[in-house]
Amino acid sequence: MGLIAIACGLIVALGALGASIGIAMVGSKYLESSARQPELIGPLQTKLFLIAGLIDAAFLIGVAIALLFAFVNPFGG
Repeated sequence: MGLIAIACGLIVALGALGASIGIAMVGSKYLESSARQPELIGPLQTKLFLIAGLIDAAFLIGVAIALLFAFVNPFGG
């Protein structure tokens, strides 16, 4: 039972780390490109929010899988 808790913690921790790095990279590239071409801020902003939502959705799917393992545990007896 303890290994399941460790696995759930690793799933959530690594997912949060990956999502935060991904959103930080997307945000930095957005700021860089909007500084170079200010007339494209509108289209770039919609793409920024779309990509940030997809990155966050992938993290939340990982959290849902971790909760599945924590409470239902399809591999347990």
